[in-house]
Amino acid sequence: MSDAFGGLFGLIILALDIWAIVSVVRSDASSGKKVMWVLLIVILPVLGLVFWGLMGPRGNRPDQRAL
Repeated sequence: MSDAFGGLFGLIILALDIWAIVSVVRSDASSGKKVMWVLLIVILPVLGLVFWGLMGPRGNRPDQRAL
């Protein structure tokens, strides 16, 4: 039972990491910041995801592009 939970947890983390990397690449941040965030997410998948969620660059928001 614990193997199935661990596999499901790993799959969820992988999907969230991929989503975070795509969001970082699509953001308006500088190239250096994008590289830093992507490396952090790849090297530390769980902690990188948490740090990115709290402090990372935001994706392109339609409401901000209209301004």
